[in-house]
Amino acid sequence: MGCPCDWPEPIVRVQSLSESGKTIIPDQYIKPPPDRPSLNTSPLDINIPLIDLAGLYNDADHIVRQATLKEISVACREWGFFQVINHGLRPELVDGAREIWREFFHESMEVKQKYANSPKTYEGYGSRLGLQKGAILDWSDYYFLHYLPSSLKDHNKWPDKPTSLREIVEEYSKEIVRLGRDLLEVFSINLGLSDDYLQNRFGGDDIGACLRVNFYPKCPQPDLTLGLSSHSDPGGITFLLPDEDVSGLQVRRGEQWITVKPARHAIIVNIGDQLQVLSNAIYKSVEHRVIVNPDKERVSLAYFYNPKSDLLIHPAPELVTPETPALYPSMTFDEYRLFIRTRGPQGKSQVESLKSPK
Repeated sequence: MGCPCDWPEPIVRVQSLSESGKTIIPDQYIKPPPDRPSLNTSPLDINIPLIDLAGLYNDADHIVRQATLKEISVACREWGFFQVINHGLRPELVDGAREIWREFFHESMEVKQKYANSPKTYEGYGSRLGLQKGAILDWSDYYFLHYLPSSLKDHNKWPDKPTSLREIVEEYSKEIVRLGRDLLEVFSINLGLSDDYLQNRFGGDDIGACLRVNFYPKCPQPDLTLGLSSHSDPGGITFLLPDEDVSGLQVRRGEQWITVKPARHAIIVNIGDQLQVLSNAIYKSVEHRVIVNPDKERVSLAYFYNPKSDLLIHPAPELVTPETPALYPSMTFDEYRLFIRTRGPQGKSQVESLKSPK
């Protein structure tokens, strides 16, 4: 599917390193001391907001709906992250989507290598992000696939083993896209815009949706590396289905890293760079990273709900005033994504580098 020669260096599967039994990780996975995960961790009782979306559905009364809208507004403005329950996805689907991908990563290497990816699209089975030769790598493998637009969806690029994977991913994808539309409407209302404003700015029905499944193998030296380096997400909204049994996601809050504690069958939502731009930084695309575990593997599903790739994205004119001038120039999502992919995770929120000079 992909050509190994497209990468700047030979690809090594992190899962194979983990299963080798070696107690020392290779140098290319060792992070500089300031980036290692033992620093600036948060108190155990702090967590990202937990929001019950039943207040948006099931004919919720006006007072309950308004309270839910306010909770979401505060989370978007102050955290950039929150987790939702009663989101409309069946518990069996949530569990099934995670576990079917766990099964895939335990298929033979021969099965997985059929889907080896290249940096041209990233679609398929991968083990590195970015093209910088000699870069410090993350302790993870992944699988990336497209769902929308339909012209990019190719079931032949989705794994055919386990046999039920394609069917489960199709159903899960439809539900995430539905949830994305629901939340974009809420975000629009909370920003004082028409309820279909953000969905229209994303392209209406012609949006982008893609999935990256993350596999974080056991790591013998988890204090020296990361499963995913600090970054902000370049797209619109990210819906993360975490591993409920193994914590890993950390969210930056000030100078601290908050280790997220997932609720049962919850989905974690975070604001991406495109929404920070559209909201003129009222909503925050926050840095986050992933730590690894010495005793347990971890699987998570990150679904990216994105604007149509060739639409210009810039601050909503309704949110621009003499007191709050536009902070960002116009740029298509394709242009921004290319900028991000070439560099790989940079240990900071890259959307800040786009701010217009004062």
